[in-house]
Amino acid sequence: MTIAELAPAATASSTAPALRLHALRKTYPGPPVIDAIAGIDLHVAAGEMFGLLGPNGAGKSTTVGVCTTRIRPTEGHAEVFGIDVVREPARAKRRLGVVTQDNTLDRSLTLLENLRYHCRYFGWSGRRAAARAEELLERFRLTDRADAFPNQISGGMAQRLQVARAIAHRPQLLFLDEPTAGLDPQSRLALWELVSELREDGLTVVLTTHYMEEADQLCDRVAIVDHGRVLVCDTPEALKEAHGVGAVVDLVLESRPAPEVRQALEAIPGVRSVEDSEGGIRVLAEVGDGLLPRVVQAAGPAGVRDVSLQGSTLEAVFINLTGRDLRE
Repeated sequence: MTIAELAPAATASSTAPALRLHALRKTYPGPPVIDAIAGIDLHVAAGEMFGLLGPNGAGKSTTVGVCTTRIRPTEGHAEVFGIDVVREPARAKRRLGVVTQDNTLDRSLTLLENLRYHCRYFGWSGRRAAARAEELLERFRLTDRADAFPNQISGGMAQRLQVARAIAHRPQLLFLDEPTAGLDPQSRLALWELVSELREDGLTVVLTTHYMEEADQLCDRVAIVDHGRVLVCDTPEALKEAHGVGAVVDLVLESRPAPEVRQALEAIPGVRSVEDSEGGIRVLAEVGDGLLPRVVQAAGPAGVRDVSLQGSTLEAVFINLTGRDLRE
């Protein structure tokens, strides 16, 4: 094993948080002037699964870009295990693994070669890089496609390979930027099973996602950002208790609800909002006597096929804090 292979583990700080952001700002000159990051303070503990949530344009990807040395901040500091990402980007990169929204696999290399050359870029010997590539292909269930090229595999396989490549050099902090966007449910489940296994190995994960149920189920803590600022940061349960609603009613309907149906639902005492959902509508409301029968009665003209009632969700918190307007 070479010194380069030993360096990330050997020089890691045992006391510093995995990620620390202090007064972080990123301003793009205008006109108009855009404050993509408007003063963010955050810390992520080692071994934590941390979610970074926000609407489109909220500053999530810019924040990840700064943390992973791809974007230079205007002000403030970002540190990875105590290493300043601006002052020592090469040293910080040894601690980092990154999976971006876009497929960045080398299409001219096989799956095996994508992994092997990645290790070589980080100074690994040829023998060690080859062994690590074989190990990851097996762990990520890609061994039978080792000699295939990225354009010959499914989207789910490609995303698994991107995660495998991101952790090939044994980083301590993994950034996943919208990792399951566009994947089918089976591929999403398989990917999260693998990420959960990596966490058991002690890997710290920072996740951005538009799937609120993913963040709710997987993350130890989440921060909701908007307009480049952190609105709240806590465990999903604490956020639901402090900023959620009492009840979420999901209705599967036979037809698209007419405006009169939506108006009748919004007029029910305690209802905060009525949102479109897959196959029907979702009603966010305070818990009250007779809520469920009133909602079913009001939605009756659209044909209620199924109804479910649950407590507050992270999605309800997200909507309450950031609003319902669509963002480009």
